[in-house]
Amino acid sequence: MAKDEASDPRKYVAFQGQFGAYSHLACKEGLPDYDPLPCHLFEDAFAAVTEGRAGRAMIPIENSLAGRVADIHHLIPTSDQYIVGEHFQPVDHQLMAPHGAKLADIREVHSHIHALPQCRKLIRELDIEPVVHADTAGACEMVAEKGDPTLAAIGSHLAAEIYDLQILRENVQDIGNNVTRFIILARERITPHPKDGAAMTTIVFQVRSVPASLYKTLGGFATANINITKLESYIEPGSFEQAQFYADFEGHPEDPRVAWALEEAQFFCTRLQILGTYPRHPFRHDMRTEYEAPHVKG
Repeated sequence: MAKDEASDPRKYVAFQGQFGAYSHLACKEGLPDYDPLPCHLFEDAFAAVTEGRAGRAMIPIENSLAGRVADIHHLIPTSDQYIVGEHFQPVDHQLMAPHGAKLADIREVHSHIHALPQCRKLIRELDIEPVVHADTAGACEMVAEKGDPTLAAIGSHLAAEIYDLQILRENVQDIGNNVTRFIILARERITPHPKDGAAMTTIVFQVRSVPASLYKTLGGFATANINITKLESYIEPGSFEQAQFYADFEGHPEDPRVAWALEEAQFFCTRLQILGTYPRHPFRHDMRTEYEAPHVKG
């Protein structure tokens, strides 16, 4: 699984974490034709693409339970990369331990600070001590190295396979709809043709420091009936003067409605940057179908 120096670096996808992490799983399922390249920090994953050691980066941007991933909103706009795709990865936690261990043996469970609270019911049921680790895969590796039947880890089924651990109980998360959205980055801007199918566009913008500037910036999107699926504000480091905004919306910049809305928005922005236009993931349609209220006749 180590990187072959003689191979084409463009066929590698960089991710933050180590083998067996959920980001590694996202790489395998979202970009199966690419080989995974683990990186210690998010900055390292960005650098791998910038320096040509990887052709893509798989970066988590938000989780349905834990919310947004810190720092990503600051890293993307300042990088030389573009969003070329998205991937929705279900997060199904597995309780694992060395071979031969039994549930009754377990005294401690090790995992990431977000994974442990997502499995509170299991931890209370087994009356075991939760121990925080930097990441799920690292916890799984440590438990495998120790070989102690009283230690368990919570992580992905891929981690159990890589570190040769026995899964004692499957899908131990308290809530079933635990999904992480990833964005796929590349150095080149790869924009689908407007007729290739449904598209998403991601922008960051800074509004003028005047009353109702955000309302006016988004007014064109409302008039053009464009669905904004995500809107978040954040402060530029070192300044409290003007808010930055990150937004995802359905549509292609070459669609006349979208082009008009973006043109209108720029009248009220000091900066507007398109981070990428990319195919809309099928998960969005499935999610919308599942949660839309049924039509009531009569």
